[in-house]
Amino acid sequence: MLRVGTSGWQYTHWRDRFYPPKLPATRWLEHYAARFATVEVNNTFYRLPKPETFAGWAKRVPDDFEFAIKASNYLTHYRRLREPAEPVERLLTHAVPLRSHLSVVLLQLPPDMKAAPERLDETLRAFGGRVRVAVEPRHPSWWSDDVREILASRGAAICLADRGSRLITPEWRTTDWCYARLHFGHAQPPSCYAPAALRSWVARLVELHGIDADGYVYFNNDGNGCAVRDAVVFARYASEAGLTVTRVPDRSEAPVG
Repeated sequence: MLRVGTSGWQYTHWRDRFYPPKLPATRWLEHYAARFATVEVNNTFYRLPKPETFAGWAKRVPDDFEFAIKASNYLTHYRRLREPAEPVERLLTHAVPLRSHLSVVLLQLPPDMKAAPERLDETLRAFGGRVRVAVEPRHPSWWSDDVREILASRGAAICLADRGSRLITPEWRTTDWCYARLHFGHAQPPSCYAPAALRSWVARLVELHGIDADGYVYFNNDGNGCAVRDAVVFARYASEAGLTVTRVPDRSEAPVG
């Protein structure tokens, strides 16, 4: 099953587009989770929430809702994957209250961090198979057979990333599930994806993982409400191609501009 959602839900510029004008921000997660079955959380990258915060999120969503959380920048940007055991353990301990709602941890690496296969292997080993892990390297030196083999041996997914309607990572299949992030497209209004680009992503995932593809697709192009609209359109194209996709809002709930 493909889980389709957006990278975050707390965007004030989504009021009057996705969120009703009189709906308080304290109820936005409930509104979002009734229409999507997953979200990628980016604020965990900047500051690790307390366990009570994770517990509160878990209480506010349906049983089938899943969170993908970005690992702290302390692990990825300050330590640059050095001595990962303690920050990995702290992240997973804080997130325990999410229970079955926790689906994936995303490791987004600094754009200037060159390949360090040994550090990556140690970091993935620290997770110990307790949660799915996706890795988004951003320096081209990571695109090597050694890195691909480490990801595959640890059951971690390469994050298939798109910027400017262009795939900027190798089309690797490193495990039996996929993880994709679409950062911004070249359509109008700015940051939106054109239909052809979304159809090409459906075709790419089918080619890599087949019609029974299992994984996660998140739209990070929040500007102008594009992420919501593009997630809805992508899900429709994926369904038309025969893929099983989680719930998305009605197209009428996803205006852009």
